[in-house]
Amino acid sequence: MLAINANRLNARLQAFAAIGGTTKGGVNRQALTEGDRRARRLLAELATARGFRVFQDPIANLFVWRNGRDETLPPLLIGSHLDSQPAGGRFDGALGTLSAFEVLESLEDAGTITDRSVVVVVWTNEEGCRFSPGCMGSMAFSEGAIPGLWQDKNATDGARFAEELSLTIQSLPEAAMVPLGFPVHAYLEVHIEQGPSLEAAGIPIGVVKGIQGTRWLDVTIKGQTAHAGTTGLSWRRDPLRALTSAFSNLYNTVMPGDPEARFTIGRISARPGSVNAIPEEVHCTIDIRHPDPGRLDEIEMFVRSQIGEEADTHGCRVQILCAFDMPACGFSEPLREVISHAASVCKVQSMPMLSGAFHDALFVNRIAPAGMIFVPCRDGLSHNEDEYVEQEHIVMGCEVLAQATLLAANCMDPFPDCTALHTIEPTF
Repeated sequence: MLAINANRLNARLQAFAAIGGTTKGGVNRQALTEGDRRARRLLAELATARGFRVFQDPIANLFVWRNGRDETLPPLLIGSHLDSQPAGGRFDGALGTLSAFEVLESLEDAGTITDRSVVVVVWTNEEGCRFSPGCMGSMAFSEGAIPGLWQDKNATDGARFAEELSLTIQSLPEAAMVPLGFPVHAYLEVHIEQGPSLEAAGIPIGVVKGIQGTRWLDVTIKGQTAHAGTTGLSWRRDPLRALTSAFSNLYNTVMPGDPEARFTIGRISARPGSVNAIPEEVHCTIDIRHPDPGRLDEIEMFVRSQIGEEADTHGCRVQILCAFDMPACGFSEPLREVISHAASVCKVQSMPMLSGAFHDALFVNRIAPAGMIFVPCRDGLSHNEDEYVEQEHIVMGCEVLAQATLLAANCMDPFPDCTALHTIEPTF
């Protein structure tokens, strides 16, 4: 058993929550902002004080390296991210990063030498709220390159990605540069569940089986604008009526008919947007998710057919584009067994579960076996300033990570390859 310092971990969480802290108790520390850079600097200072080596790569992923017995072996990566939503919580990402750093410090406290190096990683821009897409750091790491189209991206505040990335790298001159991507033994990440399942079950640890597939659709329906008071029903070509009619059927069938399916309308707008005119055009976004790639395809076809039929019925034209396609993935079963065994060693109850959100682990899973440890968050709230994790669950998550780290870092044989459930590359 590797003993962690719960008081130290809690103090670290409080210190990092103060960087970008909001009046409501949340955090606004968006990717590649000064707040993000301050958090990275603080972690680098803490790491240097303990004698750990600090590196960064061209996408500004930050690495805190503790040497193992055999430096020729690929290291074990543990970590998460430090960037947040504009009005996010203090635990999303930071809990995983600081739990990983606590494991590194606890190894140092105990004088424990692992067979292979253990490296804490802070992935760049997991959230994707300031610069799209999310998971930029882990995606570029897994591909070994930064997509050229990212360089000219503008943030929601107008800042250019290339300039903000350069400033972020320059803010840590003491962190030596390493190439983008290097051999990895395995990857472990602690994260809040961001849903209510663990809390409802009364179980403190979730062993994540995989991440469900996600597909985003951009829908545009064009009709004809006309006077709201003088145009009778038979003369109307109302795209909003067509869209809402389709929604009614989709809401009543997709999720009620399949407990694993997710269907969400995130944005909707009408043009010209006049109170006394029938819209000429409406636009919406649709988010559909499912762990089964074939079922995800079926849901997309059903969504397209329902909207198309209603558009025809109401004399409108429709265009549906796939704006984002993130394949599902399954995590390494032997690594999941390591996490389950670690929970048993800690005498903590655990259960297998699926992640409804995608994480950096999804991309690392393409080049090395990845595993995730979920802990409950109160009322399932995340991406919310009221996000909260009980102290006992913080400690349990870190303890399970610590034992899993010992097991994985001292495993001389490579874990079996990751199990990708879908081979289509994501599109943005």
